[in-house]
Amino acid sequence: QVQLVESGGGLVQAGGSLRLDCTASGSTSGISSMGWYRQAPGNQRAVVATITRGGITNYADSVRGRFTVSRDNAKNTLYLQMNSLKPEDTAVYYCNAYVGVRGYWGQGTQVTVSA
Repeated sequence: QVQLVESGGGLVQAGGSLRLDCTASGSTSGISSMGWYRQAPGNQRAVVATITRGGITNYADSVRGRFTVSRDNAKNTLYLQMNSLKPEDTAVYYCNAYVGVRGYWGQGTQVTVSA
C-alpha cells in the first residue's frame, strides 16, 4: 500500500506561480512512474505531467513550457512547479503513483487562478 498526500495548492493571480508537493509513504520502494493529474468542474480527470523513476518526463500540451515536474526518490516526494498560471489551470490537482500495474491517488489539492 502507498499513501500520497498533496500540499501547496491555493489561490493565485494569473501570471503567478505555485509549487505542489506530494509525499509518498508506505511501500514506496516499489513506486515506478508518478504524475500529476487535474480535474476541473464538469471535466474528466486529465494528465498534467508524469515522470519515471529515472526522471523521464512527459507533459500535457497545455502546460508544456510553464510547468515542471520533478521527484526526489530519496525523500519519496513528487513536485510540480507551476509558472505563468492561467485561469484555465484552475482545478483540483491529484498526485498519482504506480506500483506495478496498481495506481494510487492522493486526496487532491485545489488550485485556483484568478483573472
